[in-house]
Amino acid sequence: MPRFIPAASVLGLLSLCLAGSNWLAGEPARAAGQQAAPQKLQYPPLFFREDWTLASGLPNTNTPQEPEHTIVQGDVANPNLEVHLYGDKVGPVTVKQTYNDDITYVMTLLCTSSCAITLRDKNNDVDLTGLATIRWRTKISGFHQLHPIVKLADGTWLVGDHATGYSTDWVESQIQMVDVRWRNLNIENVIEGRGDNWVERPNLSRVEEVGFTDLMRGGGHGAPGSRIDWIEVYGKPVPRVASGNTSSRR
Repeated sequence: MPRFIPAASVLGLLSLCLAGSNWLAGEPARAAGQQAAPQKLQYPPLFFREDWTLASGLPNTNTPQEPEHTIVQGDVANPNLEVHLYGDKVGPVTVKQTYNDDITYVMTLLCTSSCAITLRDKNNDVDLTGLATIRWRTKISGFHQLHPIVKLADGTWLVGDHATGYSTDWVESQIQMVDVRWRNLNIENVIEGRGDNWVERPNLSRVEEVGFTDLMRGGGHGAPGSRIDWIEVYGKPVPRVASGNTSSRR
């Protein structure tokens, strides 16, 4: 004998189904309305800027109109920074063009072998993660390419693949660290380290020294090389922790 379901029960069930479908249809709209607003990009602060100055009282190895000497600590304009030279420690020079608004810069043209110049804050390491950036004003000639280099807090040295190359006149450019691929750097000779592997995802949260190199010798006065008017590093300062580790990995 067939069973009959009361009409009231059917209507009640349909009402529940319709209510449920309406609730589900409304959920995406509510969820979309509750989505978090896009986050503003967080750019790190200026960690340091170095403009260079020509220390007085040292022998001039060039003309009176364009005095120069090997880079010394007295050439560093920022009192919070130390300068360090690697590879050829005589060839990197500071130059002042008295006939050109007294522009003062460092250059690698006189390096007879590969050389590197770095700067170190006296009190802090720097966090170069996120949108950390190196900006500089350069004039580079020939096939030279100016690469960023870093010394990590554990002593590891790295050189980046991004570089600034030839320009007819002075130009400003920047390199964001997040875009850079890194290789080990033999800092003693300022050449690429052993092996053919890239250093994947290095920890740049504590960097002790930041600088640059051509990875090649200079060509002499009026010949290929790199000139650096100023350099800026944007990153978060990290108080330096005293460590007994003084080794430099290559």
